[in-house]
Amino acid sequence: MIRPNLRFFDLTMIVVSMVIGIGIFRNPSIIARHAGSETIFYSAWIIGGLISIFGALTFAEIGARLPLIGGFYKTYSFCYPPALAFTLIWGYLTVDAAACSAVTYAGAQYIAPIVMPASWQDESGRRILFFVMIAVLFTLNFLGIRVGKHTQNLLSSIKIILILIFCGAIFFLKPDGDAASLPVITSHPNLFLSLGAALIAVFFSFGGYQNTVNFGAEVHKPQHITRAIIAGMLIVLILYLAINFVYVQTLGFARVQRSELIAADLSAGLFGSYGSTIASVAIFISILGWLNASLLFNPRVLYAMAEEGVLPRVFMRMNDKKQVQEFSLAFFTLMIVVFFLALENYDNLLYYVMFNDTIVLAAAAFCIFLLRKKQQSASYTGYRLHGYPLLPAVFILTLLIVTLNVALTDPRNALFGFIVLIAGFPIYYLAGRRAQKNRQTP
Repeated sequence: MIRPNLRFFDLTMIVVSMVIGIGIFRNPSIIARHAGSETIFYSAWIIGGLISIFGALTFAEIGARLPLIGGFYKTYSFCYPPALAFTLIWGYLTVDAAACSAVTYAGAQYIAPIVMPASWQDESGRRILFFVMIAVLFTLNFLGIRVGKHTQNLLSSIKIILILIFCGAIFFLKPDGDAASLPVITSHPNLFLSLGAALIAVFFSFGGYQNTVNFGAEVHKPQHITRAIIAGMLIVLILYLAINFVYVQTLGFARVQRSELIAADLSAGLFGSYGSTIASVAIFISILGWLNASLLFNPRVLYAMAEEGVLPRVFMRMNDKKQVQEFSLAFFTLMIVVFFLALENYDNLLYYVMFNDTIVLAAAAFCIFLLRKKQQSASYTGYRLHGYPLLPAVFILTLLIVTLNVALTDPRNALFGFIVLIAGFPIYYLAGRRAQKNRQTP
């Protein structure tokens, strides 16, 4: 029996911690290049933040209506036919694996100038660091080493503090005069195409809010859910707008477009020759915490699938002494490596992630309509989304528009993502399994 232990402040901090990741330290340059102007650049961040709030509130009600261990898989398996549910969770897992690849590669980009000799500070050196990071984290988790909640909170706090420090740069740094001579990179001549392309990386930066689906049954008072999610997402939105304003005002919009390691560039201007090192190390530590959490969580999704009989029982194999799901951990780690080898760089990984991520999230969000239809009983007293059905409808429609924009912006990676997603159907049938006919009723 899940007991409601989370209060307003707890859930607010969880929301903030889940959302702030590598995106804000890596994606502004991608967004600025697609936007082509400061107006579209800021508009994309604001629109993306507001739509993400709609999504977070939608998933909060889904989580409250399905207080089951297993996260998204339980949601899919309750609302959709077995083959479709498997395909969607397959898409969800491949997105997580590709996201881990992208984040790990971004970490390698930040730390390479510090730990690699000058002759190795190229693509080959970054690839070596990628494999070293994955190998170390896999080994630590395989040995049963766990990062406690206090450590994870500390790593998340580093990111928040780092953003606040960067925001202080506006009071100490003068605008970069050299940047004024750089031409602004123009994107699509069409306003809506520019905005749509910019929103792809914006939604990646706001990702994580969907995990509120896991906390619906653990909140002390249902009314705290709405307040905590809005508070947490507004904190993130304000921090993101503030640091992007600082990026543009201090470095110049044209330089923002050209700066892949923008946080390191800003820190170099703020702290001098050691500034880039300070930022890179802090961001690298934060990345390790995020990756470690992913290697802890995703094997448990595989466990839940095997428990229902849609994956072989080997995915349930647990080392009782170490409390490690050794096969599932190795399988998910292999997925991370495979996606990196297949897609090779951060931008390709980003577009793959966002194509499939928007599809599987839209399918998950649509479950709110199915659940309300199935659970019409007045006995349900949990959290209900205010603004239903408009807010979830707007959220789903926006996700599908982003899916279309990914296909238009990067058709090769969109096609690859589509092939990987639909591969879930033959994988389901080749496994020779069927989801249990009698679904677990909440």
